[in-house]
Amino acid sequence: MTTFTVWKFEDPDGASQAEKVLKAASSDGLVSIVDHALITWPDGADKPDLHHVHDSPKRGAAWGALWGILGGALFAIPVAGLVVGAGLGALARATSGTGITKEDLERVRTEIGPGTSALFLVTEDADLDRLGERFHARGARLITTNLTEAERSTLLETFGGS
Repeated sequence: MTTFTVWKFEDPDGASQAEKVLKAASSDGLVSIVDHALITWPDGADKPDLHHVHDSPKRGAAWGALWGILGGALFAIPVAGLVVGAGLGALARATSGTGITKEDLERVRTEIGPGTSALFLVTEDADLDRLGERFHARGARLITTNLTEAERSTLLETFGGS
């Protein structure tokens, strides 16, 4: 099953460190990485930086477009009132069919801010419990996933999150 997850770290370098953990987990057979991206938001910066590595050359352009939408547009939406709702609605339409909902986008937008980072993953055949254990040791918190509600609850009970 293909799964989309976003893991938040309470420091700008946390996602970069977790990327190393992710690659080790892939080498250990815990996860097959379809694609991933990092968002780092250093303290004092006006906006976050997006770092994308093409894990799958045949699908890299499509995932690159998704990461561009999530990393660029999501954090470029003004923070005030109705504009936020309209902007998130447009993004939700752009990501329809991917399993990423408007609620997922809202959660990512509110959780990621200056002084934090996030690891966005698209994986297949992942042992998310064991991968989560490795990320949790780095202070990760799962903030969104397209897992079923029961799977998500189990993961959140085990590793924390909202």
